[in-house]
Amino acid sequence: MSQAAQVPFGLAPAGRYDDPLMTSANHPWTDSMSEEQFGFLRDLLAAPSPIGMEGAMTCGVLEPRLRELLPDSWGVHRFRGNAGLILDSAPGDDDKFKVMVIGHADQIRMQVRSVGADGKIWINSESFLPMTLIGHEVRLFSEDPENAGAYRILEGGTIEALGAIHFAGPELRSGRKGIKAEQLFLELQMHGKNRKKQVERLGIRPGDPILLKRPIRRGFSPDSYYGAYLDNGLGCYVAAEAARLLAESGEPKNVRYLAAFASHEEIGRMGSRVMAGVYRPDAVIAVDVAHDLDAAPGIGDKRMEPVKMGAGCTLAFGSVCSAQLNSMILGAARDSDIPVQAKSVGRDTGTDAMAAVFAGIDAAVTSVGVPIRNMHTISETGHTGDLLAATHLVTEAIRAMDAANGGTGMTGDDLRTGHPRLDQAEPLGWQAGDDDSDD
Repeated sequence: MSQAAQVPFGLAPAGRYDDPLMTSANHPWTDSMSEEQFGFLRDLLAAPSPIGMEGAMTCGVLEPRLRELLPDSWGVHRFRGNAGLILDSAPGDDDKFKVMVIGHADQIRMQVRSVGADGKIWINSESFLPMTLIGHEVRLFSEDPENAGAYRILEGGTIEALGAIHFAGPELRSGRKGIKAEQLFLELQMHGKNRKKQVERLGIRPGDPILLKRPIRRGFSPDSYYGAYLDNGLGCYVAAEAARLLAESGEPKNVRYLAAFASHEEIGRMGSRVMAGVYRPDAVIAVDVAHDLDAAPGIGDKRMEPVKMGAGCTLAFGSVCSAQLNSMILGAARDSDIPVQAKSVGRDTGTDAMAAVFAGIDAAVTSVGVPIRNMHTISETGHTGDLLAATHLVTEAIRAMDAANGGTGMTGDDLRTGHPRLDQAEPLGWQAGDDDSDD
């Protein structure tokens, strides 16, 4: 057993990925992500998939790749009301224990509000902080008014608000006040006469989505990367790669794996709750991004949990998360030395783990996270080791479910009868340790 295997869950000490006893042969998350894997991740995150129009990611990138890599016996399910997608390891077999792993494909967007007389396209900022958008290149997508269902892409514009520092008041210049959402506009460099009509002739209309233009790149620090829309192409990557790993080993045999790529998460988990309602899984594992709280500026006085980028994936505790499902996942993590960090959540997980509850079905749920920095900006930043750890955590959890009950697989009754009994908890007293000295 390696030294890392002896570390208690949740500690994930700094430098764990560099432990010389942890080799990539049996600990892939300790190695750098391959160019093939990183290329797939880049293509996935670059697919233009604004909320409600996720087809580029689900049907344009994920489905072709998965159909190429997975057995013909695996099925793909589509939906009428959204572009979400489900990959199914055992279509129609409702007797098997069903596990749904959910990543969400929708990207936060900006939207056209109106066109000004000077040709400025006024926009809303959705879930972006207005100040983080200034000066960044974007892509606008608009339906052809002469050809319903056909879309055009407009590039070459940037998001602006002030025009120049010279037009800003003293409080804005000093940083005492910020930029308001209603000040944001898309600058298309229009000039000459009738600038508003020049824009209107393009067929741009209110509601047209606008996305940041920043494909991910490798970062300066080892195994780091940055760019737009890690939230939440990373969850879709995990669900897809777990499917590949399982299929390559001929698994699962007793569990029905549902890899779900959901829509509308950013506006209320509207897509995943439909998926849960239709397929009624026994267990749901949402995979989303999480905050690197250790490096987050200005929140030290809030005493947040020390979740770190580069220290492993996270597992949520609280809200509707199932204690026994978490315990099973932790067991799989310990068995495989996968670094996992504990993340507390309150009333709402903030992820698609809420899908089963929102859909009104009985399922054990939890949430796995990939720590990132600068969430909902053009420079979201992550560590490939955390992403690989999350992928293998989900994979090993599915394998553990598949091998349960002496190899016959987990059942719904296992969950019904396995709830923790705190009235039977053992007393816990103080224990001496080798590190009790103040030296």
